[in-house]
Amino acid sequence: MSDLTDEFDPLPVLDSTVMFEGMIFDVRRDTVDLGAGGVVKRDYIEHPGAVVIVALRPVEGVEHILMIRQYRHPAGGHLWELPAGLLDISGEPPWQAAARELAEEVDLRASRWDVLADSFASPGAFPEAARIFLARDLTDVPDGAEHERTGEEVGIRPLWVPLEDAVRAVLAGQVHNASAIIGVLAAATSRSLGWATLRPADAPWPAHPSQRG
Repeated sequence: MSDLTDEFDPLPVLDSTVMFEGMIFDVRRDTVDLGAGGVVKRDYIEHPGAVVIVALRPVEGVEHILMIRQYRHPAGGHLWELPAGLLDISGEPPWQAAARELAEEVDLRASRWDVLADSFASPGAFPEAARIFLARDLTDVPDGAEHERTGEEVGIRPLWVPLEDAVRAVLAGQVHNASAIIGVLAAATSRSLGWATLRPADAPWPAHPSQRG
């Protein structure tokens, strides 16, 4: 395996305090022993993590990706994203969380799941661990089993676009959601490599604290 591999081995924490408790995330302050670097204090956001779904289906021989347009108040706009959601159910495997979110947000099921990529939102302060799945062999949720959406999800606008068009939109600066950017580019790259980079849906995920060990 290449040496270009992140390692997860936390350094000693001498003290840890929750400075703010929020509805979804908390802000924690740790006193960390860096060894030769001395003892430092670091504030960061604790987040349960998320799953993101690249849903693909062929349309007249052309691979299409499902994008969704959703209002994001902190960003102040309607953004094009991928279906996604929080890992907020204790003990739920990530791929099952992805399947749940795909059904809840866009009324779809997938019989084929693979891992495309893993990421942190911003590891220095906001280490939201996100796993990006590839979902294929799609079918609609049965009539009457649709999820009742609330809040911002009521206004979700789905759009199937050719994967190449999504890549162009990302590179043109028209798409700003980080997980969407990663998912679109990872899907295009993996497809160009014959999908040889895909990992099993239950592949190890040491970047997420609950998945280590």
